[in-house]
Amino acid sequence: MTVQSPNPLVQVLPETAPFSEEQRSWLNGFFAGLLSLDNAGVTALSPTENAAVMGEADDGAPWHDPAMAIGDRMQLAEGKPLPRRLFAAMAQQDCGQCGYVCETYSAAIAEGKEGRLNLCAPGGKETLRQLKTLMEGGGTPAAAPVEAAPVTPAGPIGRSRENPALATFLSRRKLNGEGSEKETWHVEFDLSESGLDYIVGDAFGIVAQNDPRLVDAVIALLGARPDADLGGKSLRDKLLADCALGPAPDALFQLVSYVTGGDTRQKAKRLAAGEDPDGDLDRLDVLGTLHKFSAARLSPEAFVEALDPLQPRLYSISSSFNATPGHISLTVDTVRYKIGSRPRWGVASTFLGERVLPGDKVPVYVQRAHGFGLPANPETPVIMCGPGTGVAPFRAFLHDRKATGATGRNWLFFGHQRRASDFFYEDELAALKQEGVLTGLTLAWSRDGKDKIYVQDRMRERGAELFAWLEQGAHFYVCGDAKRMAKDVERAMVDVVAEHGKRSIDEAVAYVAALKKAGRYQADVY
Repeated sequence: MTVQSPNPLVQVLPETAPFSEEQRSWLNGFFAGLLSLDNAGVTALSPTENAAVMGEADDGAPWHDPAMAIGDRMQLAEGKPLPRRLFAAMAQQDCGQCGYVCETYSAAIAEGKEGRLNLCAPGGKETLRQLKTLMEGGGTPAAAPVEAAPVTPAGPIGRSRENPALATFLSRRKLNGEGSEKETWHVEFDLSESGLDYIVGDAFGIVAQNDPRLVDAVIALLGARPDADLGGKSLRDKLLADCALGPAPDALFQLVSYVTGGDTRQKAKRLAAGEDPDGDLDRLDVLGTLHKFSAARLSPEAFVEALDPLQPRLYSISSSFNATPGHISLTVDTVRYKIGSRPRWGVASTFLGERVLPGDKVPVYVQRAHGFGLPANPETPVIMCGPGTGVAPFRAFLHDRKATGATGRNWLFFGHQRRASDFFYEDELAALKQEGVLTGLTLAWSRDGKDKIYVQDRMRERGAELFAWLEQGAHFYVCGDAKRMAKDVERAMVDVVAEHGKRSIDEAVAYVAALKKAGRYQADVY
């Protein structure tokens, strides 16, 4: 029989969808939450300073700043050749998730060597729309599906997103204590059968699958059979492994406009053009879109074709191959949140945090770092700033320097919400300090007192010592959020140089820019 939802506009779990009683029970509760949605202090650098600090002001790419809004980036690139304008449309993180860096991905598109315009995961729909506009020579962004160029796996297995290897999941260990508002895991894989190695600073690509609960909910609203055949793969398997179910792509809105009429059609067309006619765009992931346009009857084939491909996720590696050959570890925040009363889940983070089991084989690859790694000279001192999961690559740095006998001093700034529940790797760091590997450990806790204290505040407090290390040749590293934390740290560094280096702000900006140009200020941001 058909189960009637509380909202008569939506028919849940049609007869053609053979779910188990357990799945039906979960889905009915899930849809209740879905349907309820219907009722539901640091001075920033100026754009000129941003460009100078990024070290790009003199090479034709002043927009290469991950904290700069896309509109500002496009304005800076106005009048430039097409490859540079495409470059400005990217997320500017050089994360490697697309298989390139921002500049080389742009060049490959401009030269016709790369036909996929939707690979910039951090840029998302914003970047995709701008790339379409640029490739069409201006005008209104098109909403037609992006045709993916055929990709032939190249190079050694496990060295690219197109040619992953299989690694064995070993274990997960929760890093948070009681009372934490976060859920963070230390995750380990065995690489011995994959033949992969890595160096500290590299990232690890995880080819995760969607949550089966979300997939079943999508199929239920689509009104299709989970076992419907799509080119030799069932609809359910296709949605689990191949299709992104996050923010609805413009192509899905366009598809809806083809099969509806009247006001519904006009709303779908406006959404496809980047507008937000009902003020609910933040709710319109794939499932939310099916709910909003429940009257649309979409064939499974057309529906799947309108979805973006599921992208791999990259994580900073938190282990050293020199210290633990054949093993690799990650430090992963599980992403869970609600919009209204409906839950949302991070794809790879919940895959690693709850769904993958010890012994499972997972497709993975190593993404070589682009300008992020330990100095060649083992005597060079390093300063590392990594709050929260940003500590991951610096745990790797410390274990690597210990394993290789590097004699350079090491100073770590770490922060989180509460010391009692969020001090990741506390025992390890204490041991490394006791052994003399970790020279300095400076901590910042934002929820332990009346005032919120962050790593950038500690940098200013220790400014004289920090500047002395820089003058002695130290390399500075930051890992974390590109839009906020990393920019606040950058601002703090400028302030430290100005105060303790007796320089004007302009001179301090130039000092930090020179550090970046020399490879002595490196960022791993997301």
